[in-house]
Amino acid sequence: MSAESLHASATELLTQWEPGTGADHSLREAILAFLGSAPRGCLREHAPGHITASAIVLSHDRRDILLTLHPRVGRWIQLGGHCEPDDKTVQDAALREAVEESGIADLILTPGLYGAQAHPITCSLGVPTRHLDLLFEVVAPPGAVPVRSSESTDLRWWPVDGLPAGADVRFRSEG
Repeated sequence: MSAESLHASATELLTQWEPGTGADHSLREAILAFLGSAPRGCLREHAPGHITASAIVLSHDRRDILLTLHPRVGRWIQLGGHCEPDDKTVQDAALREAVEESGIADLILTPGLYGAQAHPITCSLGVPTRHLDLLFEVVAPPGAVPVRSSESTDLRWWPVDGLPAGADVRFRSEG
């Protein structure tokens, strides 16, 4: 069943992740504790909070990052969203979301967890919840041209050293 495989993949990723900061270590432990008490915590139906999957989409030379101007959030953010029942792993969810939101078919997911973040939000359920976001690095093929989906107000490449004002993206310039 999808809930179990999503849960297992999230737990494995977080267990193997070696956070670079004390804050990230604390966040990892908090998300693992959440997963320990929420067997269906990777699905949006889990209203108290749920795992989401995001993609840090980089150009093939890693000089540019693809960001979406999110209509609900009102800021430039990375691509991503909810895990769906058909996703076998959180990695699958991140890659699916990246392809859907970018229109780029040949994206390559880098193995391992890039990072994690948590934020309160009122999502599609219409109730306040918390997104426990697992981030993955995804690389676009040379010459990739993004196509904005209906989930975005705008979509464009930004230089990694020149992100737009107010961007809310977790990006490590050291790669």
